[in-house]
Amino acid sequence: MGIVKKFDNFIDKLSTSVLVVAVMTMLILSVLNIVLRWFNAHVMWIEPLVRYLVMMSAFLGGVIATGKKSHIGIDIVAKYFENQNMHQAHRITRRVIDVICLVVLVYLVKGCLGFVESEAEYGRVVFLGIHAKYLAMILPIGFSLMGIRFLLSLVLSFGKLSDYEEEQ
Repeated sequence: MGIVKKFDNFIDKLSTSVLVVAVMTMLILSVLNIVLRWFNAHVMWIEPLVRYLVMMSAFLGGVIATGKKSHIGIDIVAKYFENQNMHQAHRITRRVIDVICLVVLVYLVKGCLGFVESEAEYGRVVFLGIHAKYLAMILPIGFSLMGIRFLLSLVLSFGKLSDYEEEQ
């Protein structure tokens, strides 16, 4: 289980680092754009870049939240078992939730890949010579990373009970 946990930590650290860079870039570019407007100047590619960085940041936040188990979820039964110290029932419920989320994410990735294909066929260059199909890859990559985090959570849940409970 050690390598699985290390891989999960790597994804978490990478996502956090990229998120920090994306947010700082958005902040700097947005302030630059505001300052340039004072001088009646404008850089055409800043606003679309910031828009895509916002979308990427949302997915990275989702990846981080998935790893910390702080994502949006309706898991009343799991919380009940946890509060009653019914660890085995809680563990099984968390596994079921992980599997359901993983299945949903597989379908979302499949749908997003179809969207990327249509962007490749009908899309255009958005800014700085970057075609929309490359920017659309944010969607399947983001959902895939979330799916990987759910898969790793599922695998880790089969480890020792104390290791699993530490993650919660």
